[in-house]
Amino acid sequence: MYKINTNYQKLPGSYLFSNIAKKVNAFTEAHPEADIIRLGIGDVTQPIAPAMIEAMHKAVDEMGDAKTFHGYAPDLGYAFLRDAIVAHDYQARGCDISADEIFVSDGAKSDSGNIQEIFSVDNRIAVCDPVYPVYVDSNVMAGRTGVYDANTQMWSNVIYMPCTAENGFVPELPKETPDLIYLCIPNNPSGTTLTRDQLKVWVDYANQVGAVILYDAAYEAYISEPDVPHSIFEIPGARTCAIEFRSFSKNAGFTGVRLGFTVIPKDLKSGDITVHSLWARRHGTKFNGAPYIIQKAAMAVYSDEGKAQLKEQVGYYMRNAKVIYDGLKEAGYEVYGGINAPYIWLKVPAGMTSWEFFDYLLENANVVGTPGSGFGPSGEGYFRLTAFGTYENTVEAIDRMKKLCNYEGIE
Repeated sequence: MYKINTNYQKLPGSYLFSNIAKKVNAFTEAHPEADIIRLGIGDVTQPIAPAMIEAMHKAVDEMGDAKTFHGYAPDLGYAFLRDAIVAHDYQARGCDISADEIFVSDGAKSDSGNIQEIFSVDNRIAVCDPVYPVYVDSNVMAGRTGVYDANTQMWSNVIYMPCTAENGFVPELPKETPDLIYLCIPNNPSGTTLTRDQLKVWVDYANQVGAVILYDAAYEAYISEPDVPHSIFEIPGARTCAIEFRSFSKNAGFTGVRLGFTVIPKDLKSGDITVHSLWARRHGTKFNGAPYIIQKAAMAVYSDEGKAQLKEQVGYYMRNAKVIYDGLKEAGYEVYGGINAPYIWLKVPAGMTSWEFFDYLLENANVVGTPGSGFGPSGEGYFRLTAFGTYENTVEAIDRMKKLCNYEGIE
């Protein structure tokens, strides 16, 4: 008789955003007249920019001609895209990264979830708390996290690094020594960041204790402050301790077409074994390459026209972030994020849990956000709103929330 991977049974309930979708769908069925505004999931709403669309159309035409047709893509991705990534995202910022250290994939979510496969199940992970759920859940599936305590919402073999208003949302170096350290900067869900000096502390620490930093930089395009690095490889010493994940979803609106990449320097080694070689073996075995059409579209991201169009799109979403941040501040909420990231992290009203506030907003304002507790125990008491909606819906949602405060006396 076959056996299943019982680690999956340890996962508490459904994935966070699946739970939210179920709640919203149930509410919609019960209240079909409700005009629901969704500021929960970080999905973009603006169409893909013209430069990328034009590149895709040209690539589609090439696929219809035997002379220019492309089949399976190279394992690491097409050289034209990897060369562009290195030139514009790394060398332009003084980072020592080469094209053969880039692995093009279908997105940062897949890579950040799958990367743990090349590390021993005995390794201990450290995560910021709150944290993007994929990091912990993928390690649960692998059997690396120990036993779950429903009361504390913590796993026995996971090192949690609380990030709250009390410590400025800056994680402290853990007292226990981790092997794998997950950092998401700018942070999802809190929208907060680390300065160059703060990130250097982590690079130095990882090199000192022999840990690997798994650095999720999916939101780097939204960084506006000069002292916040766009890549961990801007920090000296990162080549021997870090892996970086990047996405075209949030900077180029590719959530529906899927593309990203992972950077693994060849200097990152376990004894004589390069981590690069392990990921290359895994990548070649389990991934058949991102589509040529999509990689050609990504090339347009680095054109002058593409850069200008995407700067405008990022500006559009950050205007939404300002609307949310300023509006909630005016309404009396305690608000964070929204400066270097398209997420706003707010404290829920006194006396409410984050899920109670979710229900309250949905029922009384028809606005959907994300409960902070879904990102970890230190997320309890907080709530995430995304700036990825339309401007009109964002303004309307904040107006509704402000009216709730005025009429209900929420503090």
